[in-house]
Amino acid sequence: MHVLFVHQNFPAQFGPLAFRLAATPGWSCTFVSQKAEGTVRGVRCVKYHLTGGATEKSHYCSRTFENAVWHAHAVSEALAKHPDIKPDVIVGHSGFGSTLFLPELYPGVPVVNLFEYFYRTTGSDLDFRPDFPSRPLDRLRARARNAMILLDLDTCSLGYCPTDWQRSLFPPEYAGKLRSAFDGVDTAVWTPDPTAPRRVAGRDLPAGTKLVTYVARGMESMRGFDLFMRAAQALADRRPDVVFAVVGQDRVCYGGDDKFTAGKTFKEWVLSRGVYDLSRFVFTGLIPEAELAKLFAVTDLHVYLTVPFVLSWSLFNALACGATVLASDTAPVRELVAHGVTGLLTPFFDPDALAEAAGRVLDDPPAYRHLGEAGRDLVHSRYALDVCLPRFVNLLHEARDASR
Repeated sequence: MHVLFVHQNFPAQFGPLAFRLAATPGWSCTFVSQKAEGTVRGVRCVKYHLTGGATEKSHYCSRTFENAVWHAHAVSEALAKHPDIKPDVIVGHSGFGSTLFLPELYPGVPVVNLFEYFYRTTGSDLDFRPDFPSRPLDRLRARARNAMILLDLDTCSLGYCPTDWQRSLFPPEYAGKLRSAFDGVDTAVWTPDPTAPRRVAGRDLPAGTKLVTYVARGMESMRGFDLFMRAAQALADRRPDVVFAVVGQDRVCYGGDDKFTAGKTFKEWVLSRGVYDLSRFVFTGLIPEAELAKLFAVTDLHVYLTVPFVLSWSLFNALACGATVLASDTAPVRELVAHGVTGLLTPFFDPDALAEAAGRVLDDPPAYRHLGEAGRDLVHSRYALDVCLPRFVNLLHEARDASR
């Protein structure tokens, strides 16, 4: 079976699936993106190029849709130049709109879309943090942002969502088309490593020093960076034996934090509003997967915070590495972290409770390692690539059979 993967980035979340399928007899994979061309690990890569997009003159609420159309057109044009590419099934990431025009290029070929999020104005990321209120125009935009997603829901043969909670956000009219299916954690990379050195960004930790990690693509309110920093400094004030490793970029990936920070980055804004002993913090920036896996393997405690939104890969990866996880008691997190079973939960808005819970773990890290072991077992049984790949293959066959 020939699978055509479509995503703006490469390898993105489709990479592990594409590489594994490409190495399987009877399967071949093509990946169209803005990032790669040639052949990578057995996957043929086709690059597409944008020739336009939304501008500041475009309506604020329609920019996402306009950009998605430009991407969809560019994908279609790039593939039209390769008539030898004849997929049996197309897999794309909805919301970017990349697959919208492909049924015209490949009539009868089923489309399977990954659906990560359906935007809502209440009971969602938009209204979860009253300290960072959304503007009326932002709420209007949230409704408009579903336009391409709804087109993909209508056009696709089948769709899937990474978690049950994410699937629950979508309109019930489309429930019959949607499955819950995670992409799969590569447990050959994300695995406990008892030989990993206790080192952060080239800095060896002295004997007896406790390590707390926080990981996010960007430092932003949606991932609770400000609340983590308040809790971390409170913890640092109480005990001299703890160091905090913060992995991620000084940018906002999600949300509108820049509307509240008066020209500062969110990290700068947070640091300006408190007294922090930065000698206790190591800001690593983005680091390679292998290095991050070793960090998860040696951390005494990993903290993960999020508003109701798409779950971060970092949570799955930390659990896979056997890290003891302390996470926010929010709906998407509860699907992975059961309090006292696979990790610990704490109220999102209570940095004092976060610091107290973290302190209890750091008092006796070995007493909590059973939580990390249970989290690792959960990932291996439900979310590992070896478990998820057969489910994904079944989904592709289901889509292909339904199109005949």
